[in-house]
Amino acid sequence: MKSHAGAKSGLSWAVHLTVAALVVLWLVPTVGLLVSSFRDRDQISASGWWEAPLPVEQTYRVRTDPDAAVERHGRVVLSGNVFDSEDSAGSGTVTGFGVTGRAPAEFAPGATADLRGGGRLTVAADGRFTAEADAPFGRRGPTIYFEAETPPKVTLDNYRMVLGADGMDRAFINTLTVTVPATVIPILIAAFAAYALAWMEFPGRGLLIAAVVGLLVVPLQLALVPLLRLHQAVGIGQSFMGIWFAHTGFGLPLAVYLLRNYMAGLPRDIIESAKVDGATDFQVFTRIVLPLSFPALASFAIFQFLWTWNDLLVAKVFLPAASETKVMTVKIADDLLGSRGGDWGILAAAAFISMAVPLVVFFALQRYLVRGLLAGSVK
Repeated sequence: MKSHAGAKSGLSWAVHLTVAALVVLWLVPTVGLLVSSFRDRDQISASGWWEAPLPVEQTYRVRTDPDAAVERHGRVVLSGNVFDSEDSAGSGTVTGFGVTGRAPAEFAPGATADLRGGGRLTVAADGRFTAEADAPFGRRGPTIYFEAETPPKVTLDNYRMVLGADGMDRAFINTLTVTVPATVIPILIAAFAAYALAWMEFPGRGLLIAAVVGLLVVPLQLALVPLLRLHQAVGIGQSFMGIWFAHTGFGLPLAVYLLRNYMAGLPRDIIESAKVDGATDFQVFTRIVLPLSFPALASFAIFQFLWTWNDLLVAKVFLPAASETKVMTVKIADDLLGSRGGDWGILAAAAFISMAVPLVVFFALQRYLVRGLLAGSVK
């Protein structure tokens, strides 16, 4: 046989390509979100995020000021630059212009077009325009439609909009108020339950394990209304305590399942030796099983923290609608996106701001907790 123990598989390249493809598929949406967070609304609607470094071709409509017209050689002349208007991009290159919205790029830059109300209009590639007529233009000057290539624009306005929103600091504190207890409580309960299901013999243990696995497939949306009615019946209703218990109930099946499987795989000799030496189940749990299970505890803490921090549905159901109790996701959805008409730049900026704290927690747990405890267990 040509193969032997320790030899590299001939399909290792396939594994590497698969991992690389999964990483790319995971990163592409995130990179797109990041790029979109630094673009303005007009450029996002005109081109994809992958075209962000390229000029964007957009159509504009500019109203001229008839009071700026002057009389020259018996004719009324109105001149200026279309990029000086607040309705335009501020800079760029005109690729075409027109006098109606149906054909905004009917004429090439430098050509002369007849105005509908009489007169002639010329727009140059750099944005300079000249409108001439035999009579004054009236209360409204001619409207100029044009198409222009605007340079890529990087802006921090989206982040300023999110961070400067009224009450965002309070929403950040509310999010921490919800997330920290909703992460700690299920871990504490699940750790005790997982140890009992893994190492303690009692009637019905198999049925309880099967029930935990069955609860994993229960849809979250199915339990929202019954659970809210139960909260209202016991007097906690829509409150921080109510959302703590809701997140605890929704997170417990996964927590018990993960921790039970991890604890069941711990060396039996260590636990049996401790019991032979007279240790109680509580002492075995706190002094042996719990320290050895910290990697699994940290893993679930990361998942629970991320899910709770980014939750919108549960927060909308189990928290009052008052602004004093809104978390960041509800604040962004109701006050920012609702008033901005679905501005994806605002959404992208809000997403990355919301991701900042979970990322810090994730790397802190990974570096200082998981690695440190694993190193300690090896010693």
